[in-house]
Amino acid sequence: MNKTPHSFYTIRFTDCDPFGHLNNARYIDYFLNAREDHLKDEYQLDLADFYQQGVSWLVASHEISYLRPANYSERVYIKSALINAAPGSLMVEMIMMDEKQTHLKSLMWTTFIHVNAKTGKKETHADSFMEFARLVEVTNVNVSKGYQNRLKEIIENIKQQKNAIP
Repeated sequence: MNKTPHSFYTIRFTDCDPFGHLNNARYIDYFLNAREDHLKDEYQLDLADFYQQGVSWLVASHEISYLRPANYSERVYIKSALINAAPGSLMVEMIMMDEKQTHLKSLMWTTFIHVNAKTGKKETHADSFMEFARLVEVTNVNVSKGYQNRLKEIIENIKQQKNAIP
């Protein structure tokens, strides 16, 4: 099972500022839409089906860095991964790079809180969901070291890959 699904997206004109750069707020939309696509395409999980069953997740927080602009009509690569599954929450890492995956454009960690869509109250995940989450959870990201440490780690990995190319 692929724990780090990815996809490619083209930056749209209406999502850009007057300089042709992806608007900062729109990065979040691209990331969340990509994650929804990844869940559906890779794991056959449709968030609408969960919602109909009264299961939903609310965004509790985003931590995001903008490192390089994503430009109008540019094709970008977005990868996502579940990096922490807890009884009442999920943390997802999302990475945006250029199409060739040589330049990091943005990194985002999002924490989702599990809620009952009918009552609006926080709940713990069902055991069956936690079993699935444990299957797809990436365990090589040390969340306890924090976001900034992870950002440095990703940048260093990209530099090493560039240096390895003859």
